[in-house]
Amino acid sequence: MKGTEKILAHIASDAKAEAEAILAEAEQQCGEIKAGYDKQAALRYSDRIRAGVKACQDEVDSRVRIDQMESRKAILAVKQEMVAKSFDEALKALTNLPEKDYVAFLARLAAKATVSHDEQIILNARDHAAVGQQLVKAANALIPGGKLSLADETRDFAGGLILRRGNVEANCTAELLVELERGELSAEVAGLLFA
Repeated sequence: MKGTEKILAHIASDAKAEAEAILAEAEQQCGEIKAGYDKQAALRYSDRIRAGVKACQDEVDSRVRIDQMESRKAILAVKQEMVAKSFDEALKALTNLPEKDYVAFLARLAAKATVSHDEQIILNARDHAAVGQQLVKAANALIPGGKLSLADETRDFAGGLILRRGNVEANCTAELLVELERGELSAEVAGLLFA
């Protein structure tokens, strides 16, 4: 049995050596496979980190652009409001000129706007009572052969006048005059306010 034991021992030894060689090769292959997957995982991790950072930066950039746009819109709205207030103040200043200057202004306005030189002048109630007759006299003095007259009727406007002949009216109200100038002067007013 000693010979058989030797053969069995030799077979067991060869099998053990072969098993160890297979195990060593399997461990090496496992190590290579693991290293490959670790490398892939690191690359995917890096790609995802870069993509995440880019997505975050894109979101931040987008929000910054939106905030800047909203800020510019808010500033523009304030500027437009200030320009509008400037024209409102101009209207107040125009309608609150000293009486002598206001009558002269209205007389020049009527003289420029008249076509037939015999229209009726319509004023607001305040101006009708305060300067109506003075205005007619001053306006007729500026018009050769002027026969303008003061209408009994009054209208609701801040200042200025309306010339009427029959059904035809020429609107020379202060509101309209200021509004007509607004289109041309808004940029200039904004330049003065925000220079």
